Amino acid sequence: RRSHLERKPDFYTILVSGADDGNGNSDTNILVAVDTANGSIYGVSIPRDTKATINGKSRKINYAFGSGGMELLSQVVTDQLGIPVDYTVLVNLQGFVALVDAVGGVTFNVPIDMHYEDPYQDLYIHIPKGVQTLSGADALKVVRFREGYASQDIGRMETQQNFLKAVAKQLLKVDNLGKIDRFVKIFHTYVDTDLPLNNLAWLGKEAIGMGAEAVAFSTLPGEWHSPYIYLDQDAVLELINQHLNPYVEDRVPEDLHIPSRS
Repeated sequence: RRSHLERKPDFYTILVSGADDGNGNSDTNILVAVDTANGSIYGVSIPRDTKATINGKSRKINYAFGSGGMELLSQVVTDQLGIPVDYTVLVNLQGFVALVDAVGGVTFNVPIDMHYEDPYQDLYIHIPKGVQTLSGADALKVVRFREGYASQDIGRMETQQNFLKAVAKQLLKVDNLGKIDRFVKIFHTYVDTDLPLNNLAWLGKEAIGMGAEAVAFSTLPGEWHSPYIYLDQDAVLELINQHLNPYVEDRVPEDLHIPSRS
């Protein structure tokens, strides 16, 4: 009988986090499964308020990055979801801006009027609802904005996912093959990763070959009960087996360690 840990060929998991300048936490965390054998890329947002056990204490999962960087965050994600994080990618917000500018801005349907000012953070957001081409600086405001949604964090994650889909669409156009050197430079400057460069180049070419239609997103299923989001064990297991599991055999409930509400 084969091992419960036998891996699928050409299937990789990458934990991508966006570091919010200033507050020490990773504001955006997305676990991306790249299945090059079947030509699909699937990203799952991990809500920053997800309940986690970190060093034996109950915390929001976001705390892991603040206290132990990507290493601790990926350990916590691995432990909860029962699947390994093969590589980590930490994107500095300036890198996000540079990337959007490098693809010539991104056309996006902004879901709501976005108005917010915080002089302390030097943050001034005034972006109207509707379809427009966003520069890197404006795109960053759109993905950081979280007032005005019916459910702040969930609304914001949906906007982030939709925006990343729009970026993927722009990025994975074949005419961007000529810009790969530029992307690699941006990556070098603003991204902290343990993904070897030759693997990165290979994955980039694979992704361009798949095209933007191959990219899909969702959010880890859970329910908000202040102060945490509690993940739904059954729904999470189903999502993992459908989209994120790098192993040949399905994961079983015992593989996951999701804190309950008790």
